[in-house]
Amino acid sequence: MSSVSRRVPLRWVAAGMLAVALVLAGIVSYYASRSPDGLNRVAQDNGFSNTQKAHGTNESPLAGYSSSGVDNQRLSGGLAGVVGVLVVLTLAGGLTYVIRRRPRPRVEDPGPEPGDRQTVA
Repeated sequence: MSSVSRRVPLRWVAAGMLAVALVLAGIVSYYASRSPDGLNRVAQDNGFSNTQKAHGTNESPLAGYSSSGVDNQRLSGGLAGVVGVLVVLTLAGGLTYVIRRRPRPRVEDPGPEPGDRQTVA
């Protein structure tokens, strides 16, 4: 009985991860809880939620986890999620590319420190 291990190319793994992220952002996110959480919940529980002010990007195309100009709520949220995933992955990929292309400084081996014991073979 032979055990053959096959390696999956990184390209296929990355494509699978991208597909999962897009499905989660575009479809599954619609079924997330609509109940307030985090700071919104704390503000409601403590009675100061009515003091909030509009954010500076409140009129942006993807504000409020939805896409402006899209009337269907499910499609609007899914589209905002997909665009968000693509923007984040593009920025992360670009940053990774820039960092990997930067030349690394060469570190010379300084050799043994003075006073270090050396064993003779």
